[in-house]
Parts: sequence; structure tokens; C-alpha cells
Amino acid sequence: MEANQRAVIYARVSSLAQLKKGDGLASQESRCREYARFKGYEVVEVFQDNKSGGDADRPAMMALLDFLSKQSETSVVIIDDINRFARDVVGHWQLRAMLAEAGGKLESPSIEFGEDSDSILVENLLASVSQHQRQKNGEQTKNRMRGRALNGYWVFRAPIGYKFQRVSGHGNMLVRDEPMASIIQEALEGFASRRFETQAEVKRFLESQPIFPKDFDDGTIRFERVIRLMTRIHFAGYIEIPDWDVSLRKGHHEGLISLETYETIQQRIKEGARAPARKDINADFPLRGFVCCDDCGTPLTACWSTSKSGKKHPYYLCHAKGCPSYRKSIRRDVLEGEFATLMQGLAPSEGIFAYAKGMFKDAWSQRSAQAEANRRILRNERDQLTKQIEAFMDRIVEADSPTIITAYEKRIEKMERTKLILDEKLEKQPAKAHTFEQLFEHAMQFLSNPWKLWESENLLGRKNVLRLAFADRISYSRENGLRTPKTTLPFKVLEGFSINKKIMAERQGCVLDV
Repeated sequence: MEANQRAVIYARVSSLAQLKKGDGLASQESRCREYARFKGYEVVEVFQDNKSGGDADRPAMMALLDFLSKQSETSVVIIDDINRFARDVVGHWQLRAMLAEAGGKLESPSIEFGEDSDSILVENLLASVSQHQRQKNGEQTKNRMRGRALNGYWVFRAPIGYKFQRVSGHGNMLVRDEPMASIIQEALEGFASRRFETQAEVKRFLESQPIFPKDFDDGTIRFERVIRLMTRIHFAGYIEIPDWDVSLRKGHHEGLISLETYETIQQRIKEGARAPARKDINADFPLRGFVCCDDCGTPLTACWSTSKSGKKHPYYLCHAKGCPSYRKSIRRDVLEGEFATLMQGLAPSEGIFAYAKGMFKDAWSQRSAQAEANRRILRNERDQLTKQIEAFMDRIVEADSPTIITAYEKRIEKMERTKLILDEKLEKQPAKAHTFEQLFEHAMQFLSNPWKLWESENLLGRKNVLRLAFADRISYSRENGLRTPKTTLPFKVLEGFSINKKIMAERQGCVLDV
């Protein structure tokens, strides 16, 4: 080989971790440069990849081939070892052909490449060993990951809301990543409790959070992102990987929600609680869809109307064909003004609220006293499920029909899931001692004056007011205004206290002088 021939170096590692080890890019380059000096080559370029050998899309390799094709003469391509070139036999010879076509000649300090039958045999054997090594490493890695998953540990990239942290006795384990964890928890629990009635509302809530990653430049996210959040069991603190035959099991990481909440979410998804994210549902018309037409019962829609002068005016209207009020507009300030008066009237007097608060506190105390009884009921249910599962297991052993066995297995799987929910309820640590005021401070503030939350003009807050204060939609008549609403139980109780106070007021006595 003539002196001072031009040469390039190609180095590759499979992961970032290898950069810190002895087989990193720097060590490969040093060995290749030592070989070039020994052969008298002039190294003119170095190409480095951080990709798996089984990955055909390697940027540095593509750049190397492009570089070689632009040279006027053949260049030597130096690699540290054959497994740095490719990690399977087919890929090896494909790259060899592409390299030769581009004007490159492969050399290595570890192997002498040749065109005779013996050299090709050795090259084939080494490429085959490299392929076997890659496949074996993959199998071993998967087996280790599966074994860790079987022990209740998450083994993939940390999902949003979590991060990996070294924990004594556990190694790398998922822990909450705040404040993202709390945002996702609020979204999931909100959907389960119907605070967010539809997936579209969950989507808008997440879009309103500045730190939640967005899919588009306009600050929106895909519905698929919402679905993925709602259907991932690890948010409930559990592990399940069907493709690896890892059945549902309790994970070591803390769940953002309970398993019961997760199951509620899955049921709501099956019910079809998804609605299109309509752009016209906004803070301009907070009563849209809640107030109904008194003539036909259809929820009112709303729109902006442009007058001849070009000024826009907001209106509510009924859009049901055949209705006497079809397309007859209602001024927004009129309807919302009446609703504001109604909301202000929901606030009880201080005396009535204090009396009701005492009643609620007594009820809370009674409920606390029932906690132990509830725990006994849960334990009994769990014991009964355990017995039923054992009975079905015995039936499977005795059964001969594959159809019957499959039916039994599905039944057992369902009971095991229910048993996990019961276990979760029983294993929950008792809450720290708090006073009634500490636990129900926000609820009491809302009951004392729901108008304050409505007055905040926050769209999600206003929708929550409608759900919490009213048991059903309110009808509106163009002649008589808003009809008497059906309020929720807490406000009915407050209203009942007010009536009883008036009826049972004590009469003044009098003293006669004799």
C-alpha cells in the first residue's frame, strides 16, 4: 500500500452509556489512528455514529458514503472491529457493497479483509458471531427487563408525570415528577368524578397548563395524547405488559390515581364520553348547552350577530326546527343577568349556613365512626373472592373443554382485578388526623357563596359551578324568564333549613301584671 494514502475512520457505539466505557468512540478512534500511523495513512476525516448496529438509518454512515463518492480516488475506511461495522450478516455485506461502490476499501486492526475464499469465510464467521452476539444481548436485556417487570418495576422510559430516581433497596424507580404529576392526577380524577364531563374538557384543561407539552404551535394537543393518559395502568401504580406475558400486578411506584379510579375511567371511555373540541364553546357563552328552551326542552345555542352598523351583539337562541321559539334570539345580558340573580340567591344567610355546617359536621363524624365497619366488609368481600378464585382454579384443573377453560380464565381474571381494588382500599394508610374545617374548607366556601366562583369568569370554574349547584338543566321562557331550578342535595338541605327556621320560629311570650 503506497504511503500517505488518504483514510477515514468510522466509529460506532450502540448507546450513550458506551461513550463512558472503554469501547467508547474516543477509544475506537485512538486505536484506528494508531493503525493508520503504522500503515502510513493520512486520516482526513472521522465519522461517528451513536446507533445500534442493526439500525440501517445511521447518519454518520450515510455521510461517510457520500464523502467517499465525492473523492477522485479510493480511500481506506478504518474500523476498530467488525462488530462496529454491522451487527448481522446481511447488513454487513450490504454495507460492504455500498462502501466498495462509493470508492472505499475496508480495513481494521482486528481482521484482514480479503477477496479469497478463506478470507471471506472468516469474515462471514465473524459477521455471524457479531449477529449472534447482538441477538443474544437483546434476549438477555429483554429477559432482565421482564424479570424486573415481574417484580413490579417499570422498565421503559419514564412516562410523563414520573421520573427515575435511585431509591435504596429498589435501584432506579419511578417517582412523582412535580408539578406535572399533580396536573395529570387532576385531569384523570376530574374525568373519573365527572368534573370533566368529556374528553374534550380534559383536553382543554391540559392545554390550559403552560408546562404540559403541546403537539401543535397553537398550543393544542391531540386527542390521542388524552386517550394514552387515560388508558395507561401505571398511573394507578400497577404494572401490566401483555406482550411479555406480565399480568397485572402492584408496582413499587406510587400511583397518581387509585385502581378504582382507573377502572372508572375505562368504563367512562367505553360509554363514549368523548365529544369534539368545538372552537365555539368558550367563555363568551358560559350557559350554552346548560339552559334549555322552555317551549321544546332543547339546550340553547348561542352566537354573535352583526348589525347593519357592523357592531357585534351576543345572543342565545333555540335552534330546534318546529319549535315556536326557533331562531328567536335572547339577549345575552338579559339571560345571564337573570342567572346572576339566581346564583346570588343561592347563598344562605350566616345563621342558616352555621346551622347547616353543624349538621354536616355531625354527619361527617358519624361517617368516620363507620370506617372500621366498612373495613370489615371489605375484608369479608376479599376473603369471599379468594375462595371463589380457588374454586374456579379447581374447576380448570378438572375441565377438559378448551372453551370452558377459557371462560373460567376470563372469570378469574375479572375477579383478580376486583380483588386488587379491594386490596388497594385495605392497604391505604389511614389519613392523618384533620379537623372538619381543614378537610372541607373549600367545599364550605363554595356552599356559603357559589356566586364568587361564578363571578371569577373562569370557564372550567363556571362549568363546575353548574354541575355542583344544579341537578338538571334550567329552562328559560322568553315571556317569563328562568324557571325554578332543581338544585343539588347540599343546596336543597340549606333551603330546607331556611324554611324550617321560618316555620318553627318561637313566638314571643308576655307577662301580665295581676
